[in-house]
Amino acid sequence: MALAQAKQSATEERLAALTMPDAGCTRKAREAALARVREMGLPGRRDEYWKYTQPDTLISAQAPAAALFQNDEAPMFNEFDRLKIVFIDGVFSPEESDELSMEGVTIDRLEDICCKDIHWAKELYGVLEANGQTPVHRPLAALNTAFASDGVAIHVTGKPAKPISLIYRHASETSDAILHHVVRVESGAEVTILENGPAASRFNKCMEIDIADGGTLHHVRAQGRDHQRRAATHMFTRMGTESVYKSFTLTVNGVLTRNEQVVELTGDDAVVHVAGACVGDGEFHHDDTVFVTHDAVNCESRQVFKKVLRNGATGVFQGKILVKAGAQKTDGYQISQSLLLDEDSQFLAKPELEIYADDVACSHGSTSGAIDETALFYLRSRGVPTKEATDMLTLAFLAEAVQEIEDEALAEVIVTRLQDWLARRR
Repeated sequence: MALAQAKQSATEERLAALTMPDAGCTRKAREAALARVREMGLPGRRDEYWKYTQPDTLISAQAPAAALFQNDEAPMFNEFDRLKIVFIDGVFSPEESDELSMEGVTIDRLEDICCKDIHWAKELYGVLEANGQTPVHRPLAALNTAFASDGVAIHVTGKPAKPISLIYRHASETSDAILHHVVRVESGAEVTILENGPAASRFNKCMEIDIADGGTLHHVRAQGRDHQRRAATHMFTRMGTESVYKSFTLTVNGVLTRNEQVVELTGDDAVVHVAGACVGDGEFHHDDTVFVTHDAVNCESRQVFKKVLRNGATGVFQGKILVKAGAQKTDGYQISQSLLLDEDSQFLAKPELEIYADDVACSHGSTSGAIDETALFYLRSRGVPTKEATDMLTLAFLAEAVQEIEDEALAEVIVTRLQDWLARRR
């Protein structure tokens, strides 16, 4: 009883610090989400899928301060021609952004949608998030749906000539940003969405993605670098027949990052690849929690996650493949691995398979270990200094995850950033 009361008190304290925006066509979804938050309560360490990650700083009434980090590196993805959409401390910046117009796609701000009674995003806003609350509660996502103050609605009807780039910048040491994006990819359409930047001292982001039959979405995220941020991100994806969704996330340092992905394959012959690579040290805590549900025939899913940890860093992976009855010919693959560069770091994993169909090919595995001493000795015997040899083996370890990026130029940018991070720590 005392724990329940404490959880309710923490929930109400957090809610009291927030103001629901004027909602327009999203009002009912926001009110329903607020009711879900109150019913579930905000997360605590007693919750099954939070036992490895301390949520206190993600749910406190005020955001913990995070020093602004001056970075002399060029911003991520600057090498590419892209449509830039910039948010500073969670607020859209028209001065820094490109015009929100490109053939094959329409883009609207959430703030503008909230002034309308009718908009296509009404059919999606909060819907996939609500569906994703079963069987596991995700109260921070519901909190986002209720109180998101900005974001974009991206409607892809063709094949835009260049990627859409969501850029997040941090300008205030106590900024507390809540962003909600909605993406619809129509039948036969294809788009690449890029995301990068530290966003805020504390960042709660939700993205709901609906991919129609034959639609394709390539999604590459880069979080960091070397920032004292705390972030909780939530991705909810629904996939139609012969649709394709390929997602990769790079995380470089940060105090606390919790990335949740919920994917539901509802159409036959759909393909989803969800991958991630992270590198961190010190107080770095990184949590990937991924749920993929097969609810159609002949679908493919891959989960590939690699973490490099040192100086007491912590990595968490919780991944589940659920194959429903009737989802025959499912091909499900899941691998999570960590490379521990010292004895003080730790990797906590909870891989799961739940299968109710009999004609499937599913596998999962999770391993954790140190640098291969034999390989290290071989490189050193060929004249490679120890630190450089360690970096080479580290990049080789991360390669399986990075190779999930289809665009070779994008993959090269990710590898370069990983090389830079390792070089700074020699």
